[in-house]
Amino acid sequence: MNLKLGINMGFASNKYVEPEVWTRIVGEELGLKYVQFVADLLNVFLPEPIVRRQVERINENAQKYGIEITSSFLSSFTRVNHFMNPDPEQRKVWLDWFKRFASVSREMGALSTGGHLGILTFHDYDDPLRRETIIREGIKHWQELSWYCKDIGMTHLIFEPMSVPRELANSVEETKELLERLNADAGIPIRLCLDVGHAPHPDDRDPYRWLRELGAMSPIVHIQQTEKDHSRHWPFIEPYNEQGIIRPDKVIEALEQSGATDVELIFELYHREAWSSEFRIIEDHRQSVDYWRQYVRQ
Repeated sequence: MNLKLGINMGFASNKYVEPEVWTRIVGEELGLKYVQFVADLLNVFLPEPIVRRQVERINENAQKYGIEITSSFLSSFTRVNHFMNPDPEQRKVWLDWFKRFASVSREMGALSTGGHLGILTFHDYDDPLRRETIIREGIKHWQELSWYCKDIGMTHLIFEPMSVPRELANSVEETKELLERLNADAGIPIRLCLDVGHAPHPDDRDPYRWLRELGAMSPIVHIQQTEKDHSRHWPFIEPYNEQGIIRPDKVIEALEQSGATDVELIFELYHREAWSSEFRIIEDHRQSVDYWRQYVRQ
């Protein structure tokens, strides 16, 4: 099994937004090569001239510091209803947004893009007929996006199972069903981005079961330290490694059992805006990388 260590750039949102800064942090201070870019660092709702200048700066500095943007993803400020918005006009706007984001991501080298499938409102979720209607519409939008991404040279799309039913893929069985429905008419394969810390359905909270059963369908796995029944997004440092349930050797063993062949293990660590954590961001990431380097060399 080919494993790579990389990083989701959500940690940089509103903190390290300058391309010259975050590329140096990833390449030099953390010694990582593989990057999952996030929309928070360059929201394509911005005017085209701004987007163009940012892409040029990102590409220039990515090359300078020897990093590769392999995928792109939604993040905190784009955790919205998008393809499952109850308003069809807004769903269409978000489809156009995703196409533009995919194009920009491809310019930066990404071969895949994605995020959460969509989020249902309580009004739609509580009505079974309405719920299925909106989910069906969301699937159509993902499929249309997949054909667009095929045309621009991407190899697959990815979506992340989430932690509550309204945000979908809440159990292993539901995730398998959604994968089947999505891929029934997709231009390129639609795969998963598993997260070892998401705490979904109460009967499905073993992260290693998710890895064993779905790891082969997940070319990217978000890694974080966490407690059972929570999604803490803690760094892999003491004392969190003493409290947490995520062990690198168990993660790798579960992925091997799944039949996975190529997986990017992507750090997705968050720090609250507090004196106790705000100034530890880089050091905590550095220690987390060192911890995982004992198990993954690439």
